[in-house]
Amino acid sequence: MEEEAPGGGPEGTADALPPRKLAKRIAIVRAACAVFGREGYARASVDALAAAAGVSTRTLYNHFPGGKSELFRAVVTWSSGEVRDAHVATVRTLLDPGRPPHPDNLERDLAALVRALIDVMVEHPDHFALVRHVHAEADHVPPEVLAAWKSAGPGPVGDALADALAGLEEAGLIDVHGDAELAGAHFTALTSSAVAQLSHYGVLPLSEARTDRLVQGGVAAFLRAYRSRRGPAREASGQPAGDL
Repeated sequence: MEEEAPGGGPEGTADALPPRKLAKRIAIVRAACAVFGREGYARASVDALAAAAGVSTRTLYNHFPGGKSELFRAVVTWSSGEVRDAHVATVRTLLDPGRPPHPDNLERDLAALVRALIDVMVEHPDHFALVRHVHAEADHVPPEVLAAWKSAGPGPVGDALADALAGLEEAGLIDVHGDAELAGAHFTALTSSAVAQLSHYGVLPLSEARTDRLVQGGVAAFLRAYRSRRGPAREASGQPAGDL
């Protein structure tokens, strides 16, 4: 898969760079991701960011004239894009609207989805270290950077989850009570977000037993509020959609 240029986004500026300059820009962003994840936005200095990338501060400013703020925006949008793609693919694979689960397997399949989303967190430690600092330093991070982060990552992932839950409603398995987006927010808060917060986004991993307890309990709580009371939708054959 071709790597997306950090900071390319809607402006498209990075996409037009010569290959050598683009490679340098990518290297700076990758190195900066680790520095910001370790030090946070406020504590990370331009000197430290340049040193981590093996470039001079002058070179860093040549690529990112806005300095630390512009570089941080490039880092969060690039890193969020990678994690977004993994999250969205996971949701669409495990909650395929075209193949809804059998009602008896709904709780199991939702728990499997949560486990897979947690695995994405474990597989991207630098990104979630960054997210931890974004939450902790929201009052120091430029508002446009926060907006770019939400647009690049949490927003599309929330949309994908809302679509998947709407599909489960269409199959008669849950009732989102007219607001699939809110249902998705509740699902996330009860499950993967609980694990993320208690583990400090993977810095202090939880035991398998505690993770299972949080996942199973969160899914069960979600279904107590959202499981459909009218039974699964049926096709013309009269069989539950999940059996087909």
